[in-house]
Amino acid sequence: MKKISLLLLTAVLVSSCVTKKEFVALQTKHDQTKKELVNVKANLQKCLIENEKESTQVFGLTEQVKTLKEDKKVALKQVENLTVLTQSSSDNIKSVISQLSEKDKYINGVRKAMTQKDSLNLAIKYHLTKNLTDGIQDKDIEVNVEKTVVFISISDKLLFKSGSYNVTDKAYTVLEKIAKVIKGQPKMDVMIEGHTDSNPIKTDFLQDNWDLSAKRATSITRILQYKYGVQPQRLIAAGRSQYVPLVENDSDVNRAINRRTKIIIMPKLNQFFDLLEQDTE
Repeated sequence: MKKISLLLLTAVLVSSCVTKKEFVALQTKHDQTKKELVNVKANLQKCLIENEKESTQVFGLTEQVKTLKEDKKVALKQVENLTVLTQSSSDNIKSVISQLSEKDKYINGVRKAMTQKDSLNLAIKYHLTKNLTDGIQDKDIEVNVEKTVVFISISDKLLFKSGSYNVTDKAYTVLEKIAKVIKGQPKMDVMIEGHTDSNPIKTDFLQDNWDLSAKRATSITRILQYKYGVQPQRLIAAGRSQYVPLVENDSDVNRAINRRTKIIIMPKLNQFFDLLEQDTE
């Protein structure tokens, strides 16, 4: 009995010793497994984080690709518009060049017409100066050419008495010579301008300086028409009163200079433009 008890005790003791070793081994394995589990969790967490970053990057790249596609569409549209604009600009440039060419023709035509008119007017001036100054003091009559117009300025004392619009006898000598030159240029119009000084005038027959300047211009116009046969449709009578003086009206000498009759020989505008049209064709 004692032997059996000893055997059982020994068996229990032996059994107890083996379990402890296994326990230790299991404990060690457990700890190792636990540690590996922690590492796996850490790696998993790291993978998740990296995956999230990659997902974010992929999303960003996707958006960039989308934006680039949209930019490409815009760029293509701009290129298309630029092509249309370039074609339109090319057409506009061609149109401008064509217009400039036409303007050059017009300008050349104007220059040619002006040259012709200037030559004509210089000839008129030559004949007027030669004929009018014969027996007349140079200071009493002046002939000038400005652009396409001939200006004849005649001193008041050659044509009228002071404050009167009735011409003097010696005025006919001057007007006859002017009429001869005017009739030799039938394609030109003639304007007669009356000018006074600043001294006011009022009589039974004259209301003011406007009235005097207009009546003087009309008197010269009638003589050119009725006595010397200038066609009336070519004549223009105009009064300028005191408002276009040559010098200040501050002395007797200057007032005498401002009292004048101006005869202007100028091209008919319709014929002048007809000449331009012919030259530009």
